[in-house]
Amino acid sequence: MRRSTRSSATSRTSVRQPAAAQVLVMAKYPSPGEVKTRLAAQIGAEAACRLCAAFIRDLAERLSAVGFPVTWAFWPPAAPFAELVPGQRCVPQVDGDLGRRMDAAVRECLATRGTAVLTLGADAPHVAADCLREAAGALGGGADVVLGPAIDGGYYLIGLGAPRPELFRDVAWGSSEVLETTLARAGDAGLRVHLLPPTFDVDDEAGLDALRALLDGGGVALPCTAAVLEGLRGGPSYS
Repeated sequence: MRRSTRSSATSRTSVRQPAAAQVLVMAKYPSPGEVKTRLAAQIGAEAACRLCAAFIRDLAERLSAVGFPVTWAFWPPAAPFAELVPGQRCVPQVDGDLGRRMDAAVRECLATRGTAVLTLGADAPHVAADCLREAAGALGGGADVVLGPAIDGGYYLIGLGAPRPELFRDVAWGSSEVLETTLARAGDAGLRVHLLPPTFDVDDEAGLDALRALLDGGGVALPCTAAVLEGLRGGPSYS
């Protein structure tokens, strides 16, 4: 049976916070046709590329305000990714599927800085600072794994205090089963799981609409993203 730092998979309990942690962001260098392919099919490759770059710049700014050390694991290895996030630590991803790349990047961060690793994708630039602090607190308070459920069935954050390769092997990445598969693996391993509040990530036009509504409602400030979205308002998707 899966043990949890919460009384159930969906209940909310307090956790000790803040605790020492670092943030790892998995990101692709923004090149037209190589990033946000599902979204690109709806808004065009150039627009999707501009959004990808905006997400990275906004997320870098927001993470710098949280206070945790940040590492960007980027692909492809030869890309000039560091130019997008001046002054921040950047390391290339290894070859392999997403699970292998995440596992390797988590291990590298654990070996380099020694504190718990909160891994994000760059497709959720709106992730709340409170979620990062809650994740760090949960890991510091006894959780083995922290997961931030994404509305599409994946997760926008995974937090670990030690390598857990079993959570990354043979996962159908990009499917609606990612979260449930990860929870099942954690349960089989007897790991204590803490769940964060769910949110969306921006992989398609539905996610982009949700982000735009959040921005329009003042729920988050993403100036680079907002500027790109303003330029798209006259396009076919936003007419």
